[in-house]
Amino acid sequence: MDILIFSGSANPSLARAIADCVGVALGQRILTRFPDSELHVDIQQSVRGHDVYLVQSTSPPVDAHLMELLFLADACHRAGARRIAAIVPYFGYARQDRRGRGREAVGARITCDLFAAAHIERAVAVDLHTPELEGFMSIPLEHLSAIPFLAGAAAPMLSGDSVVVAPDLGGVKLAERYARSLNLPLAVVHKARLSGHEVEVRGIVGDVAGRAPVIVDDMVSTAGTVTAALRALIEAGAAPAALVVATHGLLVGEAVERLRTMPIRQIVFSDTVSASPQSSLPIQITSIAPLLAEAIKRLHNEQSLSDLIVHQ
Repeated sequence: MDILIFSGSANPSLARAIADCVGVALGQRILTRFPDSELHVDIQQSVRGHDVYLVQSTSPPVDAHLMELLFLADACHRAGARRIAAIVPYFGYARQDRRGRGREAVGARITCDLFAAAHIERAVAVDLHTPELEGFMSIPLEHLSAIPFLAGAAAPMLSGDSVVVAPDLGGVKLAERYARSLNLPLAVVHKARLSGHEVEVRGIVGDVAGRAPVIVDDMVSTAGTVTAALRALIEAGAAPAALVVATHGLLVGEAVERLRTMPIRQIVFSDTVSASPQSSLPIQITSIAPLLAEAIKRLHNEQSLSDLIVHQ
């Protein structure tokens, strides 16, 4: 039984790299929009009796990419696919895992319900913003991490006085894993979020004076968290030449402008999100195609993923 890999439009270059690592050709499909913007998906080859893996980050525009994934899954199901798995390197709506003020939708829950409704039997995601998302899923969710790849890419850029920094309390566990991998001390920035794009720093735990900060996070979206943390670190005496490492480089809104004004010597992202070239920023992209390809091969052969899965 052959592995079939199809891609949505969110990140076709990553899908091609995954297919190359697996040793198969990327599946043929057509994604079009009718004049009224309705999506139409057409699978261009037989999938009957095959294991199908759909590679699609639900990155901006989140709703459009999510609908592509659901339509691809439904098309494969109706065409007789044996099993359907969604490879979702960046999982949109993961941050909407609770009601903050009482009369809000829980976006993470409804998104997870849609996966099951589209006949997706298993999902694979990378460095979820909210690891508890697994509890929302009625289907198995394999939570993988790009940290080994990103830490390996960052290691040659470190100095003897580097310190790993979690830019908020929610990122402490992730930062601890980076610190262990890089054999570096850890500091934590205590922040309060004022809005969707503004944060306020209220303190730093750990020794950062004279040290080169390595700010790590699961994502850089508007860059409000990273820039607020870096300003506080510099005020606390940290060396003004930071390294920023994150799995998902969304860079939306004012992110590029904010980062451009900061003393950052290098930014390291994975390729979970298809990033637009930003020549004004010192960005290095590290591919996690080998990680996702290995997960696909193990799932297909019904082998364990325990050494690839995030354990928190």
